[in-house]
Amino acid sequence: MPGYIQIYTGNGKGKTTAALGLALRAAGAGLKVFIGQFLKTKTCSEHKALERFKDLITVITFGRPGFVTVPTEEDKLLAEEGWKTCAQAIHSGQYSLVIMDEINVAIHKGLLDLQEVLEVIKARPKDLEVILTGRYAPSELVEIADLVTEMKEKKHYYERGIKAREGFEY
Repeated sequence: MPGYIQIYTGNGKGKTTAALGLALRAAGAGLKVFIGQFLKTKTCSEHKALERFKDLITVITFGRPGFVTVPTEEDKLLAEEGWKTCAQAIHSGQYSLVIMDEINVAIHKGLLDLQEVLEVIKARPKDLEVILTGRYAPSELVEIADLVTEMKEKKHYYERGIKAREGFEY
């Protein structure tokens, strides 16, 4: 069965949620999943839920606490470490699905080299499904992808001052 490249991008909510839904579906079918999350730490409710599937889903985060607006040298080192780990997962032969959550943002912020990411993804095993999430998907990644979904925000309760809620936004 061929593996495809999927991208979830755009300014709307739901990119990571869509990718995690596919991880859950793959695990339900008995497939092994690797999730590498850039610019994040394990502080979200999804990590607690995914822990229940630790025999099928591996989750590793590559970030420091807080939201990265201006990247630091530490952010760059964490992203590079994360990229090496994801590249190893891609070529390991252990997984049917590799998700690189927020990798588009890491590339956009200059933390990762786009050409290197392209080369590794193009050279992946042909039966490996790859999902890349995050705003600012580079056109070069969009071009090689088989499926691209752009989440577009039309209305959001944040506009009414509602803060992120545990279990729904994190």
